[in-house]
Amino acid sequence: MEERVEKKVTALEERKVLPFSLIETARDLEGEAERAVGKAREFLLSLQREDGHWVFELLVDSTVVSDYLAFHHWWGKIDFEKQARFVKHILDRQLPDGGWSIYPEGPSELNATVKAYFALKLGGLSSDEPEMARARSTILRLGGLPACLTYTKLGLALLGVYPWEHLPSIPVEIILFPPWFPFSIYDLSSWTRGMVVPLSVLHHFKPTRFLPQDKQLQELFPYGTNDKTVLPFSFAWGKRVVSKRNIFLAVDRVLKVTEQIPWKPLRAKALAKAEAWILERVGEGSDGLGAIFPAMLYALAALRCLGYPDEHPVVKKAWRDLEALEVWDEKNADFRVQPCVSPVWDTAITMIALSESGLPPDHPSLRRAAEWLLSREVRFRGDWRFKNPFPEGSGWAFEYNNIYYPDVDDTAMVLLALLRSESSDPQAHLKAVERAFRWVESFQCSDGGWAAFDKDVNKKWLENVPFADHNAILDPPCCDITARVLELCGRLGVKRTLPMVQRAIRFLRRHQTEDGSWYGRWGVNYIYGTWQVLRGLEALGMDMNQPWILRGRDWLESCQNEDGGWGETCASYTQPELKGRGPSTASQTAWALMGIMACGDLERPSVERGIAYLCSLQNDDGSWTEDFITGTGFPGVFYLKYDSYRNVWPLLALSEYLRRKRGQKQIAASWARSLLTLAEWRSKRQEGSTP
Repeated sequence: MEERVEKKVTALEERKVLPFSLIETARDLEGEAERAVGKAREFLLSLQREDGHWVFELLVDSTVVSDYLAFHHWWGKIDFEKQARFVKHILDRQLPDGGWSIYPEGPSELNATVKAYFALKLGGLSSDEPEMARARSTILRLGGLPACLTYTKLGLALLGVYPWEHLPSIPVEIILFPPWFPFSIYDLSSWTRGMVVPLSVLHHFKPTRFLPQDKQLQELFPYGTNDKTVLPFSFAWGKRVVSKRNIFLAVDRVLKVTEQIPWKPLRAKALAKAEAWILERVGEGSDGLGAIFPAMLYALAALRCLGYPDEHPVVKKAWRDLEALEVWDEKNADFRVQPCVSPVWDTAITMIALSESGLPPDHPSLRRAAEWLLSREVRFRGDWRFKNPFPEGSGWAFEYNNIYYPDVDDTAMVLLALLRSESSDPQAHLKAVERAFRWVESFQCSDGGWAAFDKDVNKKWLENVPFADHNAILDPPCCDITARVLELCGRLGVKRTLPMVQRAIRFLRRHQTEDGSWYGRWGVNYIYGTWQVLRGLEALGMDMNQPWILRGRDWLESCQNEDGGWGETCASYTQPELKGRGPSTASQTAWALMGIMACGDLERPSVERGIAYLCSLQNDDGSWTEDFITGTGFPGVFYLKYDSYRNVWPLLALSEYLRRKRGQKQIAASWARSLLTLAEWRSKRQEGSTP
């Protein structure tokens, strides 16, 4: 009998699956977790850069490469060797039905498929090729070019295959609207703002490079719609005659008429201001406009329209910044492009995991990482100042250099890392933590939550603007970032009775769904949101046995897969009935485990099965393999695979399991204890009894 069990366990281990019924006979969970932590810790330490930071790749779908290839053709700068590699990258990701998806195991998506088809055509494939025929069939089945999003059509318009007159108007004069006006560019999310300003310049010039006939896309228009004179306007009118959507569409029609009038008294002034705005944000201190791919691409196009030659230092820098996103994966013979880079985020979460795994605050790796993070603090008052009048700049951005756009989420995570580490100047370290916490605190929105980059950028009527179909024109408060700020408050010793904290807790309670879960804006999806909320509430010292909190834990347990892990696909953003469902992944299993453990009771079967799953899934080198995407850019439109997540979060979850098992308190730097006194002083000040 024992021999049969042993053989079955061995077979299951080879398949990386371990049912709970065999855990007690097959595993010493604490010992397994300890060995896994040791291997994972060494693996991550081996990847630290010489100057102290970590950076992992951000992987995305084929759309970034498709856009990049098309942009090279618009610019007239074609590297044929690079283009051949891009063509291979795109073809390698084609689905059996001929389309391309925006996340692994996802269905063919129209915009990704149109972009891939166009890029392949530009790259030399004939429309008669079998791959192209299958793609064309899928595109027409999904609605053809008229059904694409605005930003897809704009890329096509630049190369003359879609008419400019059937794109929504973006008058450059909007940059003249002051922040106090009912609408200004600072009412848009930072990432939308970074695209809209250069796009408004492109809308004025309409710079079109016309392609030869064999590169046109007439075959992608449904029958009868490829003639410009009959092409239907892309945005359907709402059923109600008087509605926000119809009002915006009517305004767009008026703008199109006024564009035909030669006299535009404010156009020159608006173009000059847009030019200055772009130049400021692509200069020193920023690795391109917003340091994100789409804005960087449009900024380059706008600079060319404004007359900047290829040899101009600004244009050369913008190209260097863009080309820095290229990745040549020699092992897999794959050439791809990142949407941005994530060194600050990667360094902070890696530091937290390593600290929890047992590294002391003065460990050389943590000290070097802390020094690197402290050197990256953004003291400049960027775009956020238009919505948040806080007088002092602080915070951290996601990328290496992005002074205009530090964000709350990165800053909170960096502070959580700095609380676990020491540096050569403890006083400067302490002052940076206090300064940045004040900055984060100032971003609390009117409804009690925190958003990513700005404060109160939540005018919902803007979602009806015709160019808002990328589903991210706003930057509203979200539960995951709000909960992370509460976690930071808890680690700093901020009292949960303070009005700021109470408003945030009420925000989280209002946004809890009926089944007990929370939506995750920046990670996939309800598993991510629910984990972070439970983690934040525990850090505050909340009673985790309250019914509304336990509903979150119970929801996580209800989603556990038979193999002991957790998984959720990106489909849950558009199909909420799929929340918490999907193949198990290392990162999502770690999140779920940490959420459940935050409520106590490590002996729960769900915890033991989850720990066993993570231990059995680990590779010999200490890493974990993860094929699915668990990060989010624009829900329903664009997703991110953080290559750090498969290794950092499992290490953190296993380390927390061991610490809780042994009854240890939260690890923190010895110098940071002085922050408790600081937090007490701040609490009294906010309560109106400052000494």
